Amino acid sequence: MTYRTLFRMALVLVAFSLIAIAVILLTTDWFASSPAPKPPVVPPNKERETIPLPKVTFTDVTDAAGITFTHLNGAAGKKLLPETMGGGVCVLDFDNDGKQDLLFVSARKWPGHLPAENPVASSSLTLYRNKGDGTFEDVTAAAGLFVSMYGMGACAGDIDGDGFPDLFVTGVGGNKLFRNVAGADGKRRFEDITASASITTQGKWPDGLSNEGFLKLREPIEFATSATFVDYDLDGKLDLFVCRYVNWSPTVDLSIDATLTGIGRAYLPPQQFEGSQCALYRNLGDGKFEDVSAVAGVVVVEKEGTAAGAKERAVAKALGVIVCDPDGDGWPDLIVANDTVRNFFFHNVPTANGRKFEEKGLASNAAYAEGRARGAMGIDAGEHLPGKQGIVIANFANEPLTFLTIADPKKPRFTDSALAVGLAGPSRFPLKFGTFFFDYDLDGRLDLLVNNGHLEPEIGRVQAGQQFAQSVQLFWNTGDPARVFESVGEADAGKDLFRPLVGRGSAFLDFDGDGDLDVVLVENNGRARLLRNDTKLGNKFLRLTLVGDGKTANTSAIGAQVTVEAGGRTHRRDLVGTRGYLSQSELPITIGLGENHIIDKVTVRWPGKDLSPQVWTNLKANTASTLRQGTR
Repeated sequence: MTYRTLFRMALVLVAFSLIAIAVILLTTDWFASSPAPKPPVVPPNKERETIPLPKVTFTDVTDAAGITFTHLNGAAGKKLLPETMGGGVCVLDFDNDGKQDLLFVSARKWPGHLPAENPVASSSLTLYRNKGDGTFEDVTAAAGLFVSMYGMGACAGDIDGDGFPDLFVTGVGGNKLFRNVAGADGKRRFEDITASASITTQGKWPDGLSNEGFLKLREPIEFATSATFVDYDLDGKLDLFVCRYVNWSPTVDLSIDATLTGIGRAYLPPQQFEGSQCALYRNLGDGKFEDVSAVAGVVVVEKEGTAAGAKERAVAKALGVIVCDPDGDGWPDLIVANDTVRNFFFHNVPTANGRKFEEKGLASNAAYAEGRARGAMGIDAGEHLPGKQGIVIANFANEPLTFLTIADPKKPRFTDSALAVGLAGPSRFPLKFGTFFFDYDLDGRLDLLVNNGHLEPEIGRVQAGQQFAQSVQLFWNTGDPARVFESVGEADAGKDLFRPLVGRGSAFLDFDGDGDLDVVLVENNGRARLLRNDTKLGNKFLRLTLVGDGKTANTSAIGAQVTVEAGGRTHRRDLVGTRGYLSQSELPITIGLGENHIIDKVTVRWPGKDLSPQVWTNLKANTASTLRQGTR
């Protein structure tokens, strides 16, 4: 059989096969038409319903109030780390006249940049006395505070029980403790008792050096940031907790390479520096303090390796601290905001030798957010929902606010709820420093303000959308657990509050005595701003000044807890010292009452051992009252 015959037979077989397949297909319903599958039903996107925001205008009254303070960072072209960090503001009633005064903290020029004949060209501290008519007067020199130092922050509290607030100022190259005393003319002034009080310094300011000598200095210089008074052992005397940032010297700073493409040297992030140690000074009375940092548990170290002789390194790069009591046991705890390393939770616990702190940041889930360290700056704590406390931490650019809530007070254990409360998205972009809770519309719910500003003046040239000067952020508390915070803009709070600045410290106070809370903002190397709250909502308030007996509780009442019951609502407010970044807001407590006229009960838990709460039932709305421990 030939090849051609075989080929023809194969073609015939293929043809018969195709015919058979066609018959099968035609006799089945495989090609019969069937209904097309219906696409899934997707509801149309709905825009999030808007919530009407309160109209509360903040008006810049800096000039009208006589505030002329301008912060100086001493920058001289070398871009040294401390130049980026200051400064703070402390609100205190230094003369006890019932009006809140203002202390601003500035840095100074670096060694070698002041004329030899006048090495103290200006004061790093500026104290403004509130005259009560909406204006302030500069009383720095008369009050004994004309001081030259590279200042950072400040806090106030009555350390000697005489009823007048004393003052602690932090800085690069050393800190200062001032006692509030009566001058020869009967007026109040401050006396430097740093040395006699045994407040130590890890590295002093290098006096007498030329600029060249200063830049070659290798020995570490003290770099203290935020500080707070706290009675950690509840003996009735205020102790002192001090944050320290990094192990810093000019030579180390300049030896680290940090450049911006096309620009040159840039300001350094703290990752390149060794950590430092926080400090705790126990008040012994009579103006004396004892450094109990190690025995009280605030020294935090980690080993470099697992070997028995491995070197220990300091962990802290602390910028902010808040006193709080998350487990509700009446003993003050501390949360420390660390920059680019884990945050600390110092839990106050009993020992055979008295009280001490155990660092439980990792165990309590306060150390990290989203599993990593952030660039934490300022910190505050407050009741964001009825009966629920939140801790807000201001972080670096492109990192959202951290918002710790307490999942289990008995342990205690925290959860980062920034996304759940509506803060994660809106807060991510800016570089955040000063932050605090306050009830700016007096509706009874704590709102939130954040003061923002970048470190690097040239940041806008290398990062699209970033700017050196940035706007403040204001978040209104809706009271709705499903969406707690809403961003507030110019349409509802006015333009003045949102004018960009290189924001650092911030605080609130009622400087004009009208019952609502005003705002003060500090700008790095720029003018401070005072913004008056011009609310016309008609909401009621209660303003309370607490005074401890000076024996069982400190006279400043720092650490007290206030509960106000009014109109079926219960409000809790804690009296703390430092809050935010390098700053302290006023100690009097303002509780917004909304439309409530009747106050049912005010309960004060004083900061002391085994003290029974005190109750007041005769207080009225829209009044300011002084509550003294042991009296009615």
